[in-house]
Formats: sequence, structure tokens, C-alpha cells
Amino acid sequence: MNYWWLIPVLFGLSYALTAIWRRYALSNRVLDVPNDRSSHSVAMPRGGGLAIVLTFLGALVVLSMGGLLARTFFLALVGAGALTAVIGFLDDRGHVAARWRLLAHFLSAIWGIYWLGGLPAINVFGVSIELGWYGCLLAVIYLVWMINLYNFMDGIDGIAGVEAVTACLGACLLYWLNNTPDQIWSPILLAACVSGFLCWNFPPAKIFMGDAGSGFLGLVIGMLTLQAAWVSLSLFWGWLILLGIFIVDATFTLLRRLVRGEKVYEAHRAHAYQFASRRYGKHLPVTLAVGLINLFWLLPIAFCVVHYKLNGVGGIALAYIPLILLAIKYRAGQPE
Repeated sequence: MNYWWLIPVLFGLSYALTAIWRRYALSNRVLDVPNDRSSHSVAMPRGGGLAIVLTFLGALVVLSMGGLLARTFFLALVGAGALTAVIGFLDDRGHVAARWRLLAHFLSAIWGIYWLGGLPAINVFGVSIELGWYGCLLAVIYLVWMINLYNFMDGIDGIAGVEAVTACLGACLLYWLNNTPDQIWSPILLAACVSGFLCWNFPPAKIFMGDAGSGFLGLVIGMLTLQAAWVSLSLFWGWLILLGIFIVDATFTLLRRLVRGEKVYEAHRAHAYQFASRRYGKHLPVTLAVGLINLFWLLPIAFCVVHYKLNGVGGIALAYIPLILLAIKYRAGQPE
């Protein structure tokens, strides 16, 4: 059965649900009120990422019923994704203490890794490393970091949506090159769901994603990268390359703040993209730059890793070094 019709349907549903939620949020004061750590200056409806959550979960049900998604991966994505979205939604509506959010994130990650089956052996410069239970632990920590990383990086108009769409579409190309087109459905349908929301969130934004959407995206994209490792390790490296901007900016900023002894769980405006948006006085140039770097720098390197068998670790080094230099240039992790 042909499922390409799902792409416009999911896009339309996500667009419509975002519009409906925006009207509800404005009427019920579900607003993100700016403070001294915000990157916006006016109160904005939040929680629009709920449209991404609902449409993508529905897409997973259709894919599972059509036999295009393995039962174990369906359970991994739906269970972990739903829990992450619920805790994020509760935080959007009120406030959930950091320790309870982190506990929920770990439970989500453990659920996802249980059904995914952990990590396959990792090949580094020709050496195969069987990680066993250590691999499962690393995978759980990785997923928790991806959830929070995406939340940290969702700080200016459109950036989280552009990152998700370009990374997912880039991954679809990598799956096609790897002769595994059956793996395309999850990322391409996620891109469709995010695109519908992005129409409302692209600079200047009319609604924010909120923790429900950003945490869900981080978890799902993290799960897709780990699932890709079971298909082909080159695809795993390719995903990590495609996600380079978010991984480098968030990790570099965190490490710098840790070194200075700051409370890393507190909100801040010390990411490179936040410094850049203040320097240029607008969100649009930074969001567009993220999309362009993804398409014209990171995607070609990921292409070389998958198609020309460039060493994955070497490909990541090649991709990340300029991004680290950009992070330094834009003062990632430095005091404001």
C-alpha cells in the first residue's frame, strides 16, 4: 500500500492543530512571558509542539498497522515519546521540579532502550567494540541528553523546527543511498509533522513549541539515531553529523558552564545561537544559517560517510571542528 498521502495529511493536521492550540493558548493565557533570560520581548502562546506530538504518534500507529514499523520500535517510540511529552506539557502549563522532569526523562529513555535492545557493537577505526550493558547505560544517558539538548536549543524562532526538518530529510537521503528505503518513513513523516508547526513558528514566530514538543523531538530523533545503528553503523554516524550544530552548541555550552561551577539546570542565554541572535538583532539570520549549514556542510559529509565509506569518527571530526570554532567565536558558554 502507498503511504505517501500521509505527508500532506500530517502537514495539514499539524498546521491546523497548531492554529487551534494557539487560539486556546491566547484565550486561556498559556503564554511564555519574557524575562531577563528570554530571547523574545513580548508574551507568546506556548505549547504548540503538542501538534507535532499528536500527529506523529498517529502516524506511528498507521505505520505499525501497515507493517512499515517493527512492533518493538513502535512500542519504544510511543511509550518513551508519550511520557516525555506529558511531563513537558505539565511543565508548559505550570511548573515541574527539575528532579521530577529528569526522573521522567530517565524512565522514558530506559523504556525506549529496553524495546530497542540496547546498542549494537560499535566499530571505531576498524576495531569492533561490544559494549553490552555499558552500551545500554550509554544509550540511556545519550537519550536523556538529547531530550534536554533539544529543550536547551529551542530558544529562538524556528531553530528547533528547521533543525528537525533538515536533519530528518537528510537522513532520508542517507537511507535511500544505503539501499534501506523502508527506514525512510519515520523521519520523513516526522519532518511533515514538524513542518506544519514550523509555518507558525518560523521567524517571526506566532507560537512557541514548548517543552512538550522540544523534549518529544529530542527523544524521537535520539531514538531514530540509535535505531539506525542497528541498520548500519554508517547511518548512525551520519545522523550524528546531521545533528552537529545542536550537539556541539549544547555540549560545548554545558561543559564551559560546568567548568565555571554554574548551576547548569538553571535557564540562561549563553548558547552560541543566542549570542548570535543578539549580535544580529534578529532570529531569522541565525535560523536560516542553521538550515544552510545543515544542508551544505553537514549533509555532504554525512553523504561521504554513508556512500563513500568515509570513516565515521573521522567524518564527525571533520564536521564538528568548524562548528566548535563557531561556538568559540559566538562565545558559547561564556557569561552574558
